[in-house]
Amino acid sequence: MTAPTLPTLGFANVLRSEWTKLRSVRSTYWTALAAVAGTLGLGIAICSRFVWLLHRGKDGGGFEPTELSLSGILLAQVAFGALGVLSISSEYGTGMIRATLGAVPQRRPLLAAKAVVVGGAALVVGEVLSFASYGVGQAILSDADAGSSLGDPGVLRAVSGGGLFLTAVALLGFGLGALIRHTAGALSALFGLLFATSAVVNLLPESWSHTVRPYLPVNAGMQVFTMRRQGDALGPYAGLGALCLYAVATLGLAAALIERRDA
Repeated sequence: MTAPTLPTLGFANVLRSEWTKLRSVRSTYWTALAAVAGTLGLGIAICSRFVWLLHRGKDGGGFEPTELSLSGILLAQVAFGALGVLSISSEYGTGMIRATLGAVPQRRPLLAAKAVVVGGAALVVGEVLSFASYGVGQAILSDADAGSSLGDPGVLRAVSGGGLFLTAVALLGFGLGALIRHTAGALSALFGLLFATSAVVNLLPESWSHTVRPYLPVNAGMQVFTMRRQGDALGPYAGLGALCLYAVATLGLAAALIERRDA
């Protein structure tokens, strides 16, 4: 008598399960709310200040309207990176990962499903947030006839690039969360990589720091939503690609180790 065959849990079902988990956790909504409030709030404040200066006949400092509208993206990266970390580190912290691995023993497909869900959610929210930030900023700047249009050269690339940048940061956070498996440690590593590396590079000899600085995660990634390229900065898509390589490296290392470590 042949033993009954257990049904195979397909990748699509794993995706649905991970999506359900992501949207059922309160931290997802809190981080999304923080990203929206921070991005729009900072963009509104900066654009309003420049309109105030222009109305009083003061020099705006050679500002670029698209960059002003998207200035809050650099603040939103904190929330998106934290979301990436929490989407997996919280499971290790609560022990829920054991139940997850019991339901889906194939660890690498599970990790891939989690990454797809986190990346997809970050992409949708990031693009909506980037376009909303641009629209609000331009509405403010238009009061001083200082706005731009999506049809202007490079503007659509910059606005859509804001969402791509945030997605890459979220995946970098997810990779570090999967690698370190501890929320505080992964967040420390993420913020250190994003922000502290600049201070460390500044301590290097000038010739070294000048070479390394364009390849730092934030310096490279932000070029995709920057209108004006400065110095030896990477091109928009080369910079985004460099940031993505950081995320791919952490995800690859996490995938290599997940089969060897206990839950």
